[in-house]
Amino acid sequence: MDDMNFQGAEMKLLLKDLKTVNTLLGGTHITLSGIQDLLDGRNKITEPLVIVDLGCGDGEILRQCSRWALKKGLEMTGIGVDANPFILEEAQKRSSGYSNLEFKKIDVFSGMDSLPEFDIALCTLFLHHFEEEEIIGLLQKLQQRSKVGIVVNDLERSAWAFRLFRIFGAVFLKTDTARNDGLISVAKGFKKKELQHLSQEISGTHRIRWKWAFRYQWLISNT
Repeated sequence: MDDMNFQGAEMKLLLKDLKTVNTLLGGTHITLSGIQDLLDGRNKITEPLVIVDLGCGDGEILRQCSRWALKKGLEMTGIGVDANPFILEEAQKRSSGYSNLEFKKIDVFSGMDSLPEFDIALCTLFLHHFEEEEIIGLLQKLQQRSKVGIVVNDLERSAWAFRLFRIFGAVFLKTDTARNDGLISVAKGFKKKELQHLSQEISGTHRIRWKWAFRYQWLISNT
């Protein structure tokens, strides 16, 4: 998935596998509940609520956010950011019924200033792809530019998580890419003390919680 030329039928099969992972292992709920927790600390929400999703893939998280906002009676605008033009094209197609969503090809380390003002930034299964200095620099910039805060939803690095995903992949996933990349992602995940160390470099109020299945929810609030 880190290959920016990844496209075609294999990409679509992999996206289907990723949706299976998030559906069966509860990943999307962690992101949505994080958004709600950040908003609960505010007396008034300025609408439309603008949410930026970094490493948005096919836009599934933003579509879930849009449906969540509709249920809550909130007006929401979503901006999906990714470096892969082929996956962004797929995101546009799959989000054709969502007039409140748009997708942009942006390098998060050099092009974030081109984004309009936003309330909440999402980093779902995204940060583990980068080195510590890159993570700190990115989160510092996001924290400075977000009005409300950041929701990080990422993997715990543990032997049990590795074993679970190996079994899960063998049973539920159809592509070797999803099975292999998933195991690599778990191996590149985080320990809680590592997230706590990172949080010391970023201003704001922090809350780090372990979630099933072997995930961490890290909320960075500007309040």
